[in-house]
Amino acid sequence: MSLRSIEFPEDFSWGVSTSAYQIEGAWNEHGKGPSTWDRFTEGESIRGHGRVACDHYHHMKEDVGYMAQIGVKAYRFSLSWPRILPEGTGKVNKAGIQFYSDLIDELLKHDIEPWVTLFHWDYPYELFLRGGWLNRSSPEWFEEYTKVVVKHFSDRVKYWMTVNEPQCFIGLGYSDGRHAPNLKLNFAECLQVGHHALIAHGRSVQAIREHAKQQPMVGWSSAGTTYRPESEALRDVRAAREATLAVYPEKLWNTCWWGDPVVFGHYPEEGLKAYGKSVPKHTAAEMKLINQPIDFYGCNLFHCSAVRMGSGGMPVAVEFKEGEPLTLCEWTQDPDVLYWGTRFLYEHYKIPIVITENGCSQLDQISLDGGIHDSNRIDFIVRNLLSLRRAMEEGVDVRGYFHWSLLDNYEWGQGFRQRYGLVHVDYQTLNRTLKDSAFTYQEIISTHGESLRKFIHTEEEPVPYVVKETQRYIESNISENFNIKTIAARLKCHPDFLSRRFRQYTGISLSSHIRRVRLEYARNMLRDPKILICDVADRCGFSDRIHFTKVFRKEMGMTPGQFQRQFRSREKSKDVHVLEVSKDPRLMD
Repeated sequence: MSLRSIEFPEDFSWGVSTSAYQIEGAWNEHGKGPSTWDRFTEGESIRGHGRVACDHYHHMKEDVGYMAQIGVKAYRFSLSWPRILPEGTGKVNKAGIQFYSDLIDELLKHDIEPWVTLFHWDYPYELFLRGGWLNRSSPEWFEEYTKVVVKHFSDRVKYWMTVNEPQCFIGLGYSDGRHAPNLKLNFAECLQVGHHALIAHGRSVQAIREHAKQQPMVGWSSAGTTYRPESEALRDVRAAREATLAVYPEKLWNTCWWGDPVVFGHYPEEGLKAYGKSVPKHTAAEMKLINQPIDFYGCNLFHCSAVRMGSGGMPVAVEFKEGEPLTLCEWTQDPDVLYWGTRFLYEHYKIPIVITENGCSQLDQISLDGGIHDSNRIDFIVRNLLSLRRAMEEGVDVRGYFHWSLLDNYEWGQGFRQRYGLVHVDYQTLNRTLKDSAFTYQEIISTHGESLRKFIHTEEEPVPYVVKETQRYIESNISENFNIKTIAARLKCHPDFLSRRFRQYTGISLSSHIRRVRLEYARNMLRDPKILICDVADRCGFSDRIHFTKVFRKEMGMTPGQFQRQFRSREKSKDVHVLEVSKDPRLMD
């Protein structure tokens, strides 16, 4: 890949995403009302764990602490509507307001910008009993909820998103019945649900702008199918664009049926023809209400499929190649999704783009050394961000990137089968562990993306000899107390030349690289609860324990002792478990 610059803008929003039902748990605590998902998961042995999920409700400060360690600048999270308004309207639950207020304060304490999503699928069950999104009053209910939230949080929250992925919660929940509320409506009824959700979006935007206590930045977060061209021939690019923006009969999964009313104030002509008599009746006033100005277009982009222009002038799907890389949920790992997806959306809507979700599910487990070595996710992040940077270099206005997800979490109908997190969650103990990908993302953020350069290896741009030898020397002599001058003398070059060449190729300073390698070794050693911190400092080449502690705390947001304590507590819990098992009368002679 050839890029003039890998560096992202200074004000680029580097973040992580979650949603309330997927992480919070505490489904019936402190006055929270039931959601459609709470009812949907009743009695389900696997799915029912969504009522506990990651128990973020009781681990909130710990989870924000992990964000601070990773160094994210922004956190996109959703609010649970029934936690704030247990019946969907009317009485406000003070405990719910307090929880989110505390979360926002904790984020700001760590200089993390809160980005609030108002609806990420956990609809109040009491409103569902009154017809839910099929009820014509549903947009007014959503507006009331919005006003309550804005009243309590807009003094500290600037960034807002209204509705997340109408294609998903309507298609999977109201059409297929695979998600809550487990309905199988006919196509016209599904489009009516969608029309009400779009009006709710418009009313919500109006409420935010009218009642916010500071100038808000408002958007929404949509989904849709992204296609990439089989080749970069103009005819194939045209085929990919047409396929990405198309509306197909009896299919809810598309971009333009949902995005065009929001941005342009009308349903797409192709969609009106494709859907025919199923199109809901709508007025000019309703379309004007939906068409509220938004400041950014949030998009959730995970994968894409290839197409080419067929002989009949229509896009034709290209079959998967044998052995094509797939994620655990069998989505392609093609990073072109962030290049073509953002390019087609920006060309069509001409609104700044924010990647509100992008990630991959992998088979992650704690290794014998205590770490989670998710090299496939690291590769996914690097490739996708390089693809995104290419789009930005070619003029696509992208303002932020939110990795999905902060935590391994409850993946809706998939239960806990899929792991997307930068932080591993043991669902039995609820212990959290940073994965290797979290540290890679930390480095990318701290260097504004320049550290991505070290992952680029092509025949056109081979690794320079001095860089390759420097990296080899550091790895081989990590326990020695060397510095840049030491390495330069070994390579018979000037220290300034070595530093300049290293930064030029890798995007980070040599001193930062040495420090990060030392800390990586230190983290791996500290997973042993019995090792002494002074021994770790010595084996990682630090001059003394005090210097080691200062550097570790600055980079990791905690002391070496605090980091190691996590693994000591887990060792004790294992011992307790073994003791309990040994006392089980079924195992005794």
